[in-house]
Amino acid sequence: MIRVEFLGPMSDLPPKEINAQTLQDLKNELLRDEKIQKWLPISAVAINDEIIEDLSYPLKSGDKVLILPPVCGG
Repeated sequence: MIRVEFLGPMSDLPPKEINAQTLQDLKNELLRDEKIQKWLPISAVAINDEIIEDLSYPLKSGDKVLILPPVCGG
């Protein structure tokens, strides 16, 4: 199982436990949730504290994924 946590404006969403083999599999699963759909395309993804952009990146049980939407600050 992969643990997915949401930060920034999505931090009110509870963490999810998902079975996924690749980052693409995970993305496909997350896009099923309407609350995540608008944020996912513009968010960075960190796997075990490293930003990953390659959708073919393999995931393994125990990986921690953070979804990082863009945030404005002053």
